[in-house]
Amino acid sequence: MTSFSQAALLLLFLAALWVLSASASDFTPGFTDEDLESEKSLRSLYDNWALQHRSSRSLDSEEHAERFEIFKENVKYIDSVNKKDSPYKLGLNKFADLSNEEFKAIYMGTKMDLRGDREVQSGSFMYQNSEPLPASIDWRQKGAVAAVKNQGHCGSCWAFSTVASVEGINYITTGNLVSLSEQQLVDCSTENSGCNGGLMDTAFQYIINNGGIVTEDNYPYTAEATECSSTKINSQTTRVVIDGFEDVPANNEQALKEAVAHQPVSVAIEASGQDFQFYSTGVFTGKCGTALDHGVVAVGYGTSPEGINYWIVRNSWGPKWGEEGYIRMQQGIEAAEGKCGIAMQASYPTKKTQDVDIELVVDRISDEL
Repeated sequence: MTSFSQAALLLLFLAALWVLSASASDFTPGFTDEDLESEKSLRSLYDNWALQHRSSRSLDSEEHAERFEIFKENVKYIDSVNKKDSPYKLGLNKFADLSNEEFKAIYMGTKMDLRGDREVQSGSFMYQNSEPLPASIDWRQKGAVAAVKNQGHCGSCWAFSTVASVEGINYITTGNLVSLSEQQLVDCSTENSGCNGGLMDTAFQYIINNGGIVTEDNYPYTAEATECSSTKINSQTTRVVIDGFEDVPANNEQALKEAVAHQPVSVAIEASGQDFQFYSTGVFTGKCGTALDHGVVAVGYGTSPEGINYWIVRNSWGPKWGEEGYIRMQQGIEAAEGKCGIAMQASYPTKKTQDVDIELVVDRISDEL
């Protein structure tokens, strides 16, 4: 390597560090100290926020006044958390005038408790004692993760988690990233409860029993449970299929890391706390328990510049939540269950083809990047 190319690489490295530093220092929660000084300034802040997020509501309506009171408390909470020396920050988002109770009722899959006993497909774990794992991996960069989606006012997180894992393994084995139908699962996976919650393993089993799942274009998402459309399912002859699914050994973050190193993995977490509701950026180390109420997808892992190991988790609340729809969650905490219970109930679909070996495809993708 010439001295010129070495110097160029050094400049690129320093530029990357500057960008990371600038983005951290430029973070704003969506308000300033001046916005918090008086009732009038807070009202102005809410009116401006409402025009963006609640534009259909009259600014002088009774509901607007009630929401303002909730908004005020949420803003004060966000400000108090951000003043702590934490590796993550909170910010105003579309949930800012929802109470935490309302947020949980709308977006969590609480009516079918994700902590319930799941039917284990098999006792096998194909990634046990894998070869030395990469220090970091991000399946987004490898092309295995579709754009972030939005479940809307429907407790269908389990369907989005399932679909993302299937999209990932389908890409790894075929090289094609196909956006699949969450609505088919919501309407047709009757062992689950549609917008009232569900289990990823049960959805994997539905896909196996049904002979596959159709594309999102063929069976679009509506954010509500309706009658299963055999017309939409049968009108598309080409479906994405899986061969089975496996459960990651419970309460074992090393096993989860082995799985995520090979493919995106469906995980259940407790996501109903205020810090999760208003998460904006950084490595989430906040308070949460293990009352699993939300299905998401672990699509990678890494280490922050501050030395904190984390999981890269894809959510289904749209790209304006968190880090463009993602959250980095602390990895390797003392509790075996992992942060927010992430290691308690992880699973992934399996898919092989006659001519493609998963390990070889993963190696090929890694070599290309």
